[in-house]
Amino acid sequence: MPFFVDRVSDGSLIVGKAVNSAVKRHLNDLKKSDWRWKFDENLAGKAVKFMELLPDPKTGKPNELAPFQKFIIGSIYGWVDKNNSSIRRFTDVFISMARKNGKSLLISGVILYEFLFGKTPPRNRQLYTAANDRKQAGIIFGMVKDRLKALMVKDEGIKRMCQIKRDEIINLDDGSIIRSFSRDAGLVDGYEPHVAVVDEYANAKTTDMIETLASGQLLLPSYLTFIISTAGFDMNVPMFTQNYPYAKKVLSAEVEAERYFAFIAEQDSIEEVKNKSTWIKSNPLLDVDALKAQITDYLSTKLKQAENDGSINSKLIKNFNIWRQAAEDSYMDIQNWNSAEINSMNIDGQRIWFGVDVGKTSDLFAISWMIPCEGYWYADSFAFVGTKYGLQAKIKADRLNYPELERKNECEITTLESGVIDTERVFNWLNDFVEKHRLDVQGICFDPYQYGPLLTLIEKRHPEWQQIEVRQGTLTLSMPTKQFRDDVLEKRIRHPENQILTSAVNNAVLKSDNNGVRIDKNKYANKIDALDALLDAYAVCFRENIDDYLTNEDVLSDDFGF
Repeated sequence: MPFFVDRVSDGSLIVGKAVNSAVKRHLNDLKKSDWRWKFDENLAGKAVKFMELLPDPKTGKPNELAPFQKFIIGSIYGWVDKNNSSIRRFTDVFISMARKNGKSLLISGVILYEFLFGKTPPRNRQLYTAANDRKQAGIIFGMVKDRLKALMVKDEGIKRMCQIKRDEIINLDDGSIIRSFSRDAGLVDGYEPHVAVVDEYANAKTTDMIETLASGQLLLPSYLTFIISTAGFDMNVPMFTQNYPYAKKVLSAEVEAERYFAFIAEQDSIEEVKNKSTWIKSNPLLDVDALKAQITDYLSTKLKQAENDGSINSKLIKNFNIWRQAAEDSYMDIQNWNSAEINSMNIDGQRIWFGVDVGKTSDLFAISWMIPCEGYWYADSFAFVGTKYGLQAKIKADRLNYPELERKNECEITTLESGVIDTERVFNWLNDFVEKHRLDVQGICFDPYQYGPLLTLIEKRHPEWQQIEVRQGTLTLSMPTKQFRDDVLEKRIRHPENQILTSAVNNAVLKSDNNGVRIDKNKYANKIDALDALLDAYAVCFRENIDDYLTNEDVLSDDFGF
């Protein structure tokens, strides 16, 4: 473990920003004296030694752990309670790296260690290997069985105490069990997972599996929940929208979570993929001299094939652990969108262009807006959520936690018994929003589909608000659609954190015809309403000059003159 930490610290080992942060966090924690935890090198070394005794399922021979693996295992087992070393500091573990870097093999060792030598609780420990489907859940379970069988051949004591069945492994001495669990199979009654490993979580569309496992761990003082996965194609899944950004915040010390461990081996940019010397960032097994040539040759071959056959996205995701949209025709690179994120700004007294997209009963009713600032546009959005077919059904279909987003003030869920969105409530929200922030409304830019009721309300109560119809064809939207994407890339459009808007950006693909391009959704259930509304506003206001932008305060100041 020190071998890895020291080389990361002095810069002699190339690692990504997230791994560097994990090492810095470890070193900073070692300096703390006035808190609950201590680092016990003997406990860390004991766990590492056991892992290195385990046979590889493919060769039957034990292998020395790679330096990064020693860091992970050493961290999990070395950090313990000062007064009770049987209580681990880390209960939740997030590990992400490129495929074929030994993460599943490593975690199978953790399961066996806890199964054979776990102390909290001393009896009846339940250990689960979990995944989105039965086949994936069985991969780690199969590794555990194969490695345990090899141990049983070498050690009579282990052979006597263990019983291997098709669907479970039993410790006859203390009643502990290992089982596999998948979302489609469900759990047995009375589960209380001492260790739960969720493999390839990027494939999970909902948080149901994690929530089910966590609900059984309430009374366990030293449980272990692992999320292990390579990046994925779908950027609206819980791993990308919740777990991955949370882990990044923990590593950067933006969020304090002393019992959460994260190790994210990834490329820091797509451009780095062109430089072989950086591949070790997402493929930490390249730090093992005996494997370096083989892995480098494999990655070089796959990358060259991808460039020729158009499957580059797949290789960036699986072999370099970079989150990418599945569709090659995706409207915008999510990395560019995320790079344009800023903190929420004070919009009081500003000029504003609103865009409105009226959804069907099962859709969202989106209001987005553009505000000119010095050198850039500030974009944000709010949505009204219909529940005609049930809120839970909508949450699952859209893969957005609307109650949580309502608490974050990104949306409002209809309270009507019918589940239909109340147009008058939409108008009242808009009216209150404008009054609260003293906004200077330059235009309400709308898609005419189903807009009539809101148009009438605005005409009656705010005739001074100019309502501008935006024709929904490529002839009108092509230029602003392309310009919007370019402006995001150049950070001439900035936005705050807004999950509904970001989800819409993730879902949008580019469609073209003889008149140009416009966005569309890639699947029926994938919502792009918030982005549609934003582009309606941008189609009207994008020709405004933001480089010579003047605020009302500038005009009223003593220095202003002609």
